[in-house]
Amino acid sequence: MRSLPRLHWSTLGAPTEGCDSAWASQWEVSVDRAASPSLPPKETDLWVVSADGEWPPPELARLAPEVGALPILLVRKPGTVNAKSLTAWSDLGSVRWGLLTMDPPLPGLRPRSGHTTQLTASQALHYGLVAMSAPMQEVMQRARAAAATKATVLLLGESGTGKEVVARAVHRLSAEADGPFVPVHCGAIPENLLESELFGYTKGAFTDARKDTAGKFREAHGGTIFLDEVATMPLSAQVRLLRVMQEREVQPLGGGGPVKVDVRVVAATNADLRALMKEGRFREDLYYRLEVVPITLPPLRGRREEIPFLAQHFMTRKAREHGLYPKALHPSVDPLLMALPWPGNVRQLENAIERAIVLSAKRPVLVREDFAFLLEEGVPQEMAAVTASIPAAPFLPPAPSEDSAFDIGPDGLDLNQVVTDLEKKLMLQSLAVTRGNKKRAAELLGLKRTTFLEKMKRLDIQDEEAATD
Repeated sequence: MRSLPRLHWSTLGAPTEGCDSAWASQWEVSVDRAASPSLPPKETDLWVVSADGEWPPPELARLAPEVGALPILLVRKPGTVNAKSLTAWSDLGSVRWGLLTMDPPLPGLRPRSGHTTQLTASQALHYGLVAMSAPMQEVMQRARAAAATKATVLLLGESGTGKEVVARAVHRLSAEADGPFVPVHCGAIPENLLESELFGYTKGAFTDARKDTAGKFREAHGGTIFLDEVATMPLSAQVRLLRVMQEREVQPLGGGGPVKVDVRVVAATNADLRALMKEGRFREDLYYRLEVVPITLPPLRGRREEIPFLAQHFMTRKAREHGLYPKALHPSVDPLLMALPWPGNVRQLENAIERAIVLSAKRPVLVREDFAFLLEEGVPQEMAAVTASIPAAPFLPPAPSEDSAFDIGPDGLDLNQVVTDLEKKLMLQSLAVTRGNKKRAAELLGLKRTTFLEKMKRLDIQDEEAATD
């Protein structure tokens, strides 16, 4: 019985930089250093492929669909990422991305059990963070540094850039990960209720205060409190927040003794706090208490190469939320999404993916036409020429409707043959859409991979035939 999971690394002739030895603490590592890849050995748990080249070898494109559900992790050296190359390698099918470092890949591409202060590319993908670009690598580096301490974190950036996602990642990677994560959206709470919501109150402190209430800071004891839209806090609440951060104790409204709290503060804002300080709307002393580890999240237009990966992440999640079979994005959609300005950032992209999934009904593949509403909402002049030059997707036949029927002539028809022909047509279409990836093709039709392979054999479907169709 193996004590460690098995990792097979196809380097495609690239040096391992000593990572194979470093990974041996977490994996049973085998290395294929040949320029042309071969199938991993049986009982392999993770196939790692060096992907620093601009294009994947043709041999790899043929082998990738044969490994079924085996996770494929493409690794690149930091600083070698570009959008064109990422798109070419992603055409292999269901792959994940990571950076070539001494940190071992995660077994099953899931976070390690126990506490860790590392934030690797695989962990970031698990948390919903795609971090291939230089700005997001900086975000990851700072998040990793903050997670190793109890330091206060200030997240800056435009609305919709994913500040709460980063806050949760910092919490889950910290020593306080077993404690609660308590989000407070300050802008959504009326000013006259914010202090009681944050710091708690005693019975009779104000009208309707019928019992003692702990407040969010005491709820977050031993963990993390996330203060979103912190710039909207009134000055009176800022004074009380400053006291909590200085004294590490909460004074409930209505009297009673102070209560000690052990909590990490992560604050976030899309406002210019320095400008608010000059206007007298934000306390200077509180600003410097919050800005211990500042992390600025880039807008989505500053990390366009990551948009296809974010889109696929939301495709999987939203299909599951709505109880739908997994869906796929046609390759022609990627350049369209990458060309749009996305003023609402990641949140707007997530909403767009959800809208397209819901309105696409039973069609298993989303094409450019499913995102036409984004162009109708207005595209800046500098982007209009780019989106207009993107080629449209080739015709994909619609999914059969429930009320579709065949005309039965006077001589009747062979029902078994009709069903067989339709079954073969749908299987060929799913294979063409997924570029021969049998696992993904099976998912599009709601079948197990083994059932799909049996049907291919019964219907005499060859890979070359699927490619032609």
